[in-house]
Amino acid sequence: MIDRLNERIRQLDAPVVVGLDPMLKFVPEHMQKKAYQELGETLEGAAEAIWQFNKVIVDAVCDLVPAVKPQVAMYEQFGVPGMAVYKRTIDYCKGKGLIVIGDVKRGDIGSTSEAYAVGHLGHVQVGSQSLSAFDEDFVTVNPYLGSDGIRPFLEVCKKEHKGIFVLVKTSNPSSGEFQDRLIDGRPLYEWVGEQVARWGDEVMGCCYSYVGAVVGATYPEMGKVLRKIMPKTCILVPGYGAQGGTAADLAPYFNEDGLGAIVNSSRGIIAAYKQEKYAQFGPENFGDAARQAALDMIADLKTVR
Repeated sequence: MIDRLNERIRQLDAPVVVGLDPMLKFVPEHMQKKAYQELGETLEGAAEAIWQFNKVIVDAVCDLVPAVKPQVAMYEQFGVPGMAVYKRTIDYCKGKGLIVIGDVKRGDIGSTSEAYAVGHLGHVQVGSQSLSAFDEDFVTVNPYLGSDGIRPFLEVCKKEHKGIFVLVKTSNPSSGEFQDRLIDGRPLYEWVGEQVARWGDEVMGCCYSYVGAVVGATYPEMGKVLRKIMPKTCILVPGYGAQGGTAADLAPYFNEDGLGAIVNSSRGIIAAYKQEKYAQFGPENFGDAARQAALDMIADLKTVR
């Protein structure tokens, strides 16, 4: 799957992933009203509004970017109806030829981690049937529990030719409370990065590993160090745009081949119509605003690759 992701990045010349993190406040009022008229102000109504919103966004950007990244929490908050829309969104995106990175941040021990890996990336055995559940192409995982939490994902990745992105240095302001702590004179994120590189050596694609890393755009100097530690690792980069990361910050994340990183933008694209820059599109044309924001991001990133 990492080879397919790199191929699509090359074809589109767009190392961009659109984060499908649809908070209700991002869904235009007219779309919410329609869903509530049909299903009431219920979890089902909210989930329907999210579903209709997602379809417009995906249709607007699917020919521009290689991948999308639905954040499971934005669906999970609406319970079972929300999770049904999470699955429908995955299937719809894959039907449009997009690679799906499930932002689920899973990671546990033993059989629990195995169940997460199977549920999101693999196949679960039901009697004589081997069935896929959510069927993302990649998922994000938390390494805090150590190899016990990661190895089940590695085994599924080997079997299914899918991938993971391991949290290494995240973009949030408080990430340093733990991730920057010194261990034998070096920050924890460097130790994690080294382990990611070792895990990655077990599951290699053509030039890059199926084991990627999450490194925030808001810490470019740390990203430069981690790029050297993980030369064959694809870095998923959150924090561009709304969180303060700029194109100039991202240059160290890419390798000389122009690959090695894929940059996420969530609200900067899906809620672009709320920004002054794209206000002329209005709520009725929020999909067109998202498309223009994606085009602008792609052009911006070309300045540093």
